[in-house]
Amino acid sequence: MASGATVETVTAPKWAQKTVIIPAQRRGCHLITSKILKEIGQDLSEFKCGLAHFFLHHTSASLTINENYDSDVRDDTEKFLNRVVPEGMSAPWKHTLEGPDDMPAHIKSSMFGCSLTIPITNGKLNMGTWQGIWLCEHRDAATPRKVVVTLNGI
Repeated sequence: MASGATVETVTAPKWAQKTVIIPAQRRGCHLITSKILKEIGQDLSEFKCGLAHFFLHHTSASLTINENYDSDVRDDTEKFLNRVVPEGMSAPWKHTLEGPDDMPAHIKSSMFGCSLTIPITNGKLNMGTWQGIWLCEHRDAATPRKVVVTLNGI
């Protein structure tokens, strides 16, 4: 090796994946950051830099990032969704096989989506101070929800 030359070390990217089960929740928006971190914390701590991808296996619930402090924000978001997407006998939806809240739940799920991507920095999710991960449950008779968390980075 020539004098003054530098040696670069290449770190191979690594992957980790885990399915987190969120117990059935009442209808509404629920802060699930601590539950997610409890399940993935050990794997997450091994990443210096990367991305965490969260994918929800359901079409009648959704994931979003929003206020992590004041629960009024979650309550107000649920009120907004129920005002924008009507349900019941007067609602215009054809798809009612699973009840009057089913089609509205699908629409609300599409509004927020079923996945999130969050940067990983020094073994932690790199979110803002007031940000948290929400599971938005759009059904009256909810079931446990599965979130697949995939971590990639170095």
